[in-house]
Amino acid sequence: MVIKEGLRPGGRSARVQASVHCAVRELLEAHERSSVTVPMIAARAGVTPSTIYRRWGDLSALLADVAVARMRPDSEPADTGSLRGDLRAWAEQYLDEMSSEPGRMMMRDVQCSPTPGYCVSILSGQLQTIVDRYPGETAPSVDRLINLLAAPTVFRILFSSAPLAVEELHELIELALKT
Repeated sequence: MVIKEGLRPGGRSARVQASVHCAVRELLEAHERSSVTVPMIAARAGVTPSTIYRRWGDLSALLADVAVARMRPDSEPADTGSLRGDLRAWAEQYLDEMSSEPGRMMMRDVQCSPTPGYCVSILSGQLQTIVDRYPGETAPSVDRLINLLAAPTVFRILFSSAPLAVEELHELIELALKT
């Protein structure tokens, strides 16, 4: 179970969640993922292991919750002044971030998330922001952008020996823009 969004903002629940998330991130930076345990996280966060089990259920659900939280964007997508430029900047950054080792681990952890579709909603929001900047242009749908940009990027990162080349990504953007 993932911590509920409707709990008191800034209250004890938010502080516990922040402390546990911080502990997970620090431990994953310092140790092999396979060696990180709930008791280690609890000790680092200053909570009992039962607090973690009660809120998240198990380690994989906790790791998924942390990964989903890390996937939330810190800022709006880059505004380059053109739809094509914005899509290129977004797609290149997405490729770079997700093909890194932390990005790969994040994607694997998110697969255990009890909130399917959350990642698509994050990506949809970012891409909708880009599309909305250019109301006078004929823009592809957000679903088309996810299918032609994000899906092949993720598939190649997770299931191929090499991620998409930037040139291939640019070709996919051109395909997406042919509406």
